[in-house]
Amino acid sequence: MQYVLVTGAGGFIGSHVVDALIGAGKDVTALDFPGVRMHRGDVPFTPGTIEDVDTLAASFAGQEAIFHLAAVSNVNHAYRDPVACVRTNVLGTANVLEAARRAGVERVILASTVWVYNAAPPDAPEPLTEGTPLTANATNHVYTSSKIAGEMLLSDWSHLYGIPYTVLRYGIPYGPRMRDELVIAKFLGKALRGEPLTVGHASRHFLYVGDLARAHVLALGEVAKNQTYNLEGPETITIRQVADAVRDLVGGDVTIEEQPGRPGDYRDRVISAAKAKRDLGWEPTIPFSEGMRRTYDWFRAQHRAAEAQMAVAAGM
Repeated sequence: MQYVLVTGAGGFIGSHVVDALIGAGKDVTALDFPGVRMHRGDVPFTPGTIEDVDTLAASFAGQEAIFHLAAVSNVNHAYRDPVACVRTNVLGTANVLEAARRAGVERVILASTVWVYNAAPPDAPEPLTEGTPLTANATNHVYTSSKIAGEMLLSDWSHLYGIPYTVLRYGIPYGPRMRDELVIAKFLGKALRGEPLTVGHASRHFLYVGDLARAHVLALGEVAKNQTYNLEGPETITIRQVADAVRDLVGGDVTIEEQPGRPGDYRDRVISAAKAKRDLGWEPTIPFSEGMRRTYDWFRAQHRAAEAQMAVAAGM
């Protein structure tokens, strides 16, 4: 039995990582904010934050690996409150690493992002790989800088204190339990309410969350020690294609309108996931069309449940 702890376990990705680890026979402890509602009741839950090293070290005692997913992950939130983003994504990661050192944890696995490639030179040859140089004056977003800083801290703690690490650079995830503020969930909600969908000209390599979660189990292998992996989606999908898929799933008369892009938005690049396939045997298996169908089925069920609750409340 391998003992592992997941920070941010109550979140969208964290909940699926918990599922994947339990499915692989791991003994999982979940750590998240007090009051966070976990999606399953068979996982020991430790209420806490990543702000206090002493509390974290006590929580990490006896754990062999820490999956560090707790973070500011919404780039809009990072844009509105950059100091909070840095405090959580940089100082919070340092706290996790120091707590892991004190507790004798054997590995820290960090949730990073393909957004770090915002810092790749514009003329860098594609596909971009884990070895592509990143430049400090090209990050263009505090979120990007905070995630690169987190990766650098893992390397520092490894070199200075001997703590092995693994960095997982996530593609753009989607699927059941995704937050309402994410583009696919936002489009589904608007379409079900009869509101127009506003699209820009961006594209993404979306990655189904079940495929992403599966990589975390594989990352526990010895081969992944002190390594970085791109977990990128296989298909280039434009935001317009997302809107079209939502319209097809929801049906009815859904209006699609264009809008400007966000400041410092991620510029989709061709990113290689060949290293993850070679070392871990990982590659995505759920095509976008199937992932969207699963996501819509879940979202529709949630929407109907909320409507039923509102009806009951109105009847009372």
